[in-house]
Amino acid sequence: MRRGSLLQLLGIGLVAGAIATCVAIFVPWLPTPASREAGRIWFVYWFATVISLAIFSVVVAVLVYSMINFRVKKDDLSDGPPIHGHTTLEIVWTAIPTVLVTAIAVVSAVVLAKDSHAGANPLVVKVTGIQFAWSFTYPNGQTYPILRLPIDQHVKLEITSNDVIHSFWVPNFAQKQDAVPGQINPLVITPDRLGHYPVICTELCGLGHALMRSEAIVMSAGDYKAWYQGSAAASATVSPTAIFTSKGCVACHTFTPIAAARGKVGPDLDNLKRDAAKAGQPVAQYIEQSIVDPNAYITPGYKAGVMPSFKGQIPAPALNALVQYLAKNAKG
Repeated sequence: MRRGSLLQLLGIGLVAGAIATCVAIFVPWLPTPASREAGRIWFVYWFATVISLAIFSVVVAVLVYSMINFRVKKDDLSDGPPIHGHTTLEIVWTAIPTVLVTAIAVVSAVVLAKDSHAGANPLVVKVTGIQFAWSFTYPNGQTYPILRLPIDQHVKLEITSNDVIHSFWVPNFAQKQDAVPGQINPLVITPDRLGHYPVICTELCGLGHALMRSEAIVMSAGDYKAWYQGSAAASATVSPTAIFTSKGCVACHTFTPIAAARGKVGPDLDNLKRDAAKAGQPVAQYIEQSIVDPNAYITPGYKAGVMPSFKGQIPAPALNALVQYLAKNAKG
């Protein structure tokens, strides 16, 4: 190949590579990493991206060069020269992808092994998915609707589900794990950036799937310790609103006294007295039955089998407090 042709190929490849590199670097494809594991996963992403950019540049260079230099005339209907294969070329274009894919696989395996190691004395938090909310249980036995984690502390999440399959995902932690009924799936996280990050369900789990969201808060060690000790001291009196929120009621129901409760999947709880009258029951009895046996009476206009039963999941005193709270604040 002539020197001019090589320079032309090189120029086209450099321009294509420069454009693609600018797109890769300056377009925010990924969220800001907030854990050590995410940082390692980002390395795999950029490792594969650099390889892809190189391949892209070569392919575009050959393609554009061929379009410029080997374009046939409009009235040329002759066949091209017969080509019966090129053994060396076929070996090269098989060997190079094999090496590249193997390299990506090795790097990915090393990162996966590191990201799966919980380290010494991790903080263990039990994560439970329910339709349509997340709950987080800490070593002190207390359960909360928001995940709070100390920075630079190894954390092991034990993820499961009480009903259907969900999938736990915090984009900034760059990891996802399925929540399967009857099964505990671990996920290791070491937060390294303070902030508030979304918790999302990424497995279609019912009508309220899009509303199954929570929040992960990464706190300083001092703030986390103060919160943890304070929450333990306050655990003796769990408020009905905390129960309502932690059990995911806000995702499916509207209830004016609780600002976050704006769900449209289930009946409007502002109308509990009216619905209880239709069911022919006292308000408190109707509310308790709807919580422990939601299919016993279905509010007109709604489907059976959507709301899970919370029978046995809420201690009797807490259940009674929740029932009384809802009954007291219910409208007509």
